[in-house]
Formats: sequence, structure tokens, C-alpha cells
Amino acid sequence: MSYLIPSLGLFVFGFWEIFLVFAVVMLLFGAKKLPMLAKGLGSGIRNFKGELQRPEDPEEDGQ
Repeated sequence: MSYLIPSLGLFVFGFWEIFLVFAVVMLLFGAKKLPMLAKGLGSGIRNFKGELQRPEDPEEDGQ
């Protein structure tokens, strides 16, 4: 059942690795900044997806 373990390429992340990364992020940014970071990340992903789905306009490039 190794398909249930989150992995990235050759690296397999277990509970303690994920917990350690989360703890370091909490120490660096603090609990008050995490919602702001998540909101910024979400809006960035939405903007990126929107730009990918928007048809290209040749006049916009100045050609």
C-alpha cells in the first residue's frame, strides 16, 4: 500500500518529515502569518490558472 504515502519523485515523506516541515514553517512565519501566506498562494494559483485558460490575443503583445 505504498501508493497511499505522499511522495515526490524518489523521496517518500512520512509523518515525521511532514510534521518537521510544518513545525519549521510555524517557527519561521508564526501562526498569524500562515493564513495570509495561504491566501496569497491561493490567489497566485488562481491567477496562473486563469492566464493559462485565457486565449492569447496577438494585439496584446504589440504585434
